[in-house]
Amino acid sequence: MIKMLLPRLILFRKEVVQLWNAFRSPHTPLYLKAATLFAAFYLVNPIDILPDFIPFLGWVDDIVLVPMMVSWIVSRLPVPAHAYAGRYGKTVDGTARRK
Repeated sequence: MIKMLLPRLILFRKEVVQLWNAFRSPHTPLYLKAATLFAAFYLVNPIDILPDFIPFLGWVDDIVLVPMMVSWIVSRLPVPAHAYAGRYGKTVDGTARRK
């Protein structure tokens, strides 16, 4: 079970950093910025699908839904926002290949 969760946790951490950097990018569409704010608001909001005061089940929806929302938003980022979020500068046209 831990072997399955560790790679997903590492990927989630990278996606959150990428989403934070893309949120500040001027190339990111407004609806994706709004979805990012919604995901953060959903995480801290006490009104969830399953309320947080239910001992275990209240946290399960946060553990499942927030990473799904983050992955969905990151998958829809435009290429310039991905390049802005990366460390290696802007992507010119995306056609370069290693030989």
